Amino acid sequence: MRVHNFSAGPAVLPEEVLKEVQNELLDYRGEGLSVMEMSHRSATFQAIIDDAMATMKKLMNLGDDYDVLFLQGGASTQFYMIPLNFCPEGKTANYINTGAWSTKALKEAKKIGKKMHVAATSEDKDFTYIPKDFELSENPAYLHITTNNTIRGTEFHFEPNVPDDVPLIADMSSNFLSRPLNFKKYAVMYGGAQKNIGPAGVTFVIIRKDMKEKINSGLPTMMDYKTHLDKGSMFNTPPTFGIYVVGKVLHWIEKKGGLEALEKINIEKANYVYDILDNSDFYRGTVEKEDRSLMNIPFRLPTEELEKKFIAEAAEKGMIGLKGHRSVGGCRASLYNSLPMKAAQDLAEFMLDFEKKNR
Repeated sequence: MRVHNFSAGPAVLPEEVLKEVQNELLDYRGEGLSVMEMSHRSATFQAIIDDAMATMKKLMNLGDDYDVLFLQGGASTQFYMIPLNFCPEGKTANYINTGAWSTKALKEAKKIGKKMHVAATSEDKDFTYIPKDFELSENPAYLHITTNNTIRGTEFHFEPNVPDDVPLIADMSSNFLSRPLNFKKYAVMYGGAQKNIGPAGVTFVIIRKDMKEKINSGLPTMMDYKTHLDKGSMFNTPPTFGIYVVGKVLHWIEKKGGLEALEKINIEKANYVYDILDNSDFYRGTVEKEDRSLMNIPFRLPTEELEKKFIAEAAEKGMIGLKGHRSVGGCRASLYNSLPMKAAQDLAEFMLDFEKKNR
């Protein structure tokens, strides 16, 4: 029996996708070998990666003015690739700081010697809200945001309004393709695949084509976006099997009805948990209601002992991954796209039952 996986990532994948992968594992569509064994230079794999890129742009309603890259190294590598490529001498990298991951991103910009400015931050209230206003530095190279904060459980429900000449760049790792966004407002979007669109090991980067002209010169080959744009993610061997699975998840999203349909499903899933948090004096949500994430829901119980008991008893009932991040403690339910509705329903039922028995 498969468990309900509430882990923050690597996360649950659609069962039908796993079964498709299983069926093709030894012999991909009569090729006589697995995708894991296939040359990335083969026509067959080229068709796989082309389809994944095209399907991603279709879901996002993006045209030929954007390029998709499938790279490696996770969002953590992008934290320094972004300023390395897009922050030239005399300009300043701007960040809205809303939690641990945006903190890491801005620190990487400083570490590689770039001028860095915090345009807004929610650190004053322990990252429990999303700042609504920001102040750019002089000569901003770009404004960077983290659209969803996996640890704290906050999410941007709007796109910051930036001047036309200031690129908006976003780490979308943990809410990518969970709902429609005005993706065309963004110059660069990136993230790890392992939360919403595939297995660990694939990093997606979506770059508006005019940004290629802004890339700094003289960069190390692998750190230069031009290298990967010019070679269609094939400068070196890409994470072939992961890209293949990503493609299947993207088609699964299409079958579900696209991002509009997913948003409705994700709101319904999240409400099973939020309704309990809003109507209980036993469980406590930890962030401002207007900024709550649809993907990651942190919450606390009256004592740490009860939290440990909650996590242990949930695991006994087939619900895993409910422990909060080590930096904040408590509990956290991650409700990514692929998590079945039944999982959210079962968690809500367990929460109510646990409260009755432990008040």
